[in-house]
Amino acid sequence: MDSNVIKGKWKQMIGGLKQKWADLTDDDWKHIEGDRDKLIGKIQERYGYAKERAHHEVDEYFKEQERKQERKIS
Repeated sequence: MDSNVIKGKWKQMIGGLKQKWADLTDDDWKHIEGDRDKLIGKIQERYGYAKERAHHEVDEYFKEQERKQERKIS
């Protein structure tokens, strides 16, 4: 999912994101504000993941969201 789409749908997606990455604080979420790179950085920081792992987890999460959205449309 492209960064512009993430920012545009941020308010719709925030609930699922908070469930997935529950260790992120409200201040973290305010800092992220729909920015994919900031999300990756905060996941690295809070979970101790390498950049590649955090990037992969975020990519997989958004790919799954796209698949769910496509199934709803079909």
